[in-house]
Amino acid sequence: MALPRFITAVDGAVYKTKSDNMNSIGLDKSKSRELAKKLNTVLADYMMFYQNTRGLHWNIKGEKFFELHLKFEELYTNLLIKVDEIAERILTLEDTPFHTFDDYKINAEIAIVKDVWEGKIGVQTILDAFKIIIHKQRELLILTAEAGDEGTNALMSDYIREQEKSVWMYSAYLNK
Repeated sequence: MALPRFITAVDGAVYKTKSDNMNSIGLDKSKSRELAKKLNTVLADYMMFYQNTRGLHWNIKGEKFFELHLKFEELYTNLLIKVDEIAERILTLEDTPFHTFDDYKINAEIAIVKDVWEGKIGVQTILDAFKIIIHKQRELLILTAEAGDEGTNALMSDYIREQEKSVWMYSAYLNK
């Protein structure tokens, strides 16, 4: 194991420099790998959630078509932004994000949803996906705290806050 290196600043203070077990953003490499691995499973779920929501948007029918068609588009647009942010965070942690449908299918907990046209079933599908995503993001908060990874922690915390409100709104639609 490499010993930590120190430098003395102009003001006389002594600061620890990057050691061999730290990545370029100052996090322990092994903890970063663990975080990236968990983020990749979250990424896989986001991609499944995104694709399912696109299908709901395209296929919705019935009395609430106009309302749900727009809500589903709003949601999948938001999910796509998060997919990109999560992939970029994995890269920041010096790992490789999943990027094939095989990766997503194998690693996602969210199941593929096919041929859903009815609004209430579509909304319930969204609520089920949020439950999985929020749970995994809360697990990440524990890992990020242990690793001192404020960047990933803030990202997940922001997502959870926003998604909890969405759960409330979609649940209200179903009169839950």
